[in-house]
Amino acid sequence: MRSDEIKKGAVRAPNRSLIYATGISPRDKGKPYIGIASSFTDLVPGHIGMRDLERFAERGIAAGGGVPFIFGVPAICDGISMGHAGMHYSLASRELICDMIESVANAHCLDGLVLLTNCDKITPGMLMAAARLNIPSIVVTAGPMLTGNYNKRKRSFVRDTFEAVGLYQSKKIDAHELQCLEMSACPGAGSCQGLYTANTMACLTETMGMSLPGCGTAPAVSAKKRRIAYESGIQIVELIKKDITPKKILTKNAFHNAIVVDMALGGSSNTVLHLPAIANEAGINLKLDLFDEISRSVSHITLLEPAGDHYMEDLDNAGGIPAILSAVKEKLLPNRTVSGKNVTAIAEESKILDTDVIRVENPYHKEGGIAILKGNIAPDGSVVKQAAVSEKMKKFKGTAKVFNSEELAMKAIMNGEIEKGNVVIIRYEGPKGGPGMREMLAPTSMIQGMGLADSVALITDGRFSGGTRGPCIGHVSPEAAEGGIIAVIKDGDTVDIDIINRSINVELSDEEIKNRFKTWKKPEPKIKKGWLNRYSRMVTSASTGAVLK
Repeated sequence: MRSDEIKKGAVRAPNRSLIYATGISPRDKGKPYIGIASSFTDLVPGHIGMRDLERFAERGIAAGGGVPFIFGVPAICDGISMGHAGMHYSLASRELICDMIESVANAHCLDGLVLLTNCDKITPGMLMAAARLNIPSIVVTAGPMLTGNYNKRKRSFVRDTFEAVGLYQSKKIDAHELQCLEMSACPGAGSCQGLYTANTMACLTETMGMSLPGCGTAPAVSAKKRRIAYESGIQIVELIKKDITPKKILTKNAFHNAIVVDMALGGSSNTVLHLPAIANEAGINLKLDLFDEISRSVSHITLLEPAGDHYMEDLDNAGGIPAILSAVKEKLLPNRTVSGKNVTAIAEESKILDTDVIRVENPYHKEGGIAILKGNIAPDGSVVKQAAVSEKMKKFKGTAKVFNSEELAMKAIMNGEIEKGNVVIIRYEGPKGGPGMREMLAPTSMIQGMGLADSVALITDGRFSGGTRGPCIGHVSPEAAEGGIIAVIKDGDTVDIDIINRSINVELSDEEIKNRFKTWKKPEPKIKKGWLNRYSRMVTSASTGAVLK
């Protein structure tokens, strides 16, 4: 065992002494030492229930014959950090989480890990650490929040808070109604109720085989989730005994399967950042074009919020990810999972329990949820959640309204300066320019709430929340700060978006673009000190997963 390095031999007497100081008994010396990397915090609704899950994971590890050690990693709530300077830290925290888990696991020679996670950047950060360390690991996602209820309707975070701001701004609801919605939208523990980034990544973690079946959709407050945490504790000991490490699970087939399920679900566009980053740590080059290739061959079979009116609790009741696997089983490639079963066997054993939620015979769309667009604005690619775009907006030509930050765009939207036929362009918000590639949920939700979603498009080198709907194209690469063509687009330029044919262009000649770059200057870093300054110098393009080099 790896932990023998700190617990065997006379020379390790000092090490053992410190371990015994934690309360460990000498009789535990022969057992595997297993870390529970917990992202518990009182700050993040998706994580406030983790103290309970820590207990059940501990019980499972002890029952399986291991010794549990809880250690903490940070968690940032994208919703709370949204729309202000705090969002710069969200994507960047993914790299910190990975580094912290690597540091603790290697410094203390842990034999295995239970990774207790939930929200947007924490889950991919933990999966990156698992792949990098390549010691037996199992992921427990803490689960989605149940829906709220107000005025006889189910309520949820994005539609009933962010979009409600737009409704209030356009005087469609009053201040009392706004307060009622904000008080009822998020009733307790769990990740936001729709198919946003946190829940999409939980589903894909299960698909790739790094969580036990059912984990991705089991609600945060359920006994089912407690049982999964307990069984995960038992199973990590088995993985250690059999030396089943993450790289034996996170194979090319695993990532192929994850993209298949992502497209079938209509998941968050942020998966196009996170899956390549996880694959990079596993030694796999996951190309952007594969997302579009699979999207063209996989039908979109669920319509969860924000695109539709179903929620994660509905998907769980319909059979969860095992049911989705059964629906796309002909597209799956064989791959082992932490459960000991092959993903193809799980697909064969499972069935769909609600055909209104999971529609195989009559899919919502013939293509998958995400499309990759290229053109002179984005020669290296851009991303759109096409499942959340109306048919009339899949082809759109409009005039550019250009902003050099999210704040400037929000001010213009709030002041009523955006009109039908505009293409809002928000630049210098990419991985380097942001820095940190902020999510643009506030401006997209404002546009939606003000009734402009079918007449206004939005393009950014930043990114969007999984809760975004409408013609919103993000991850434009190269970004403005790297000298991408988005940097020289001007107000009034004509922008042509064609999601069906996967193109995004500004109607400028090559000569005009070349002339504009003669007067363009690379901007000064927005943040000149601290971690984010280092991040902006080290981070790569969104098209490669925004990993650090």
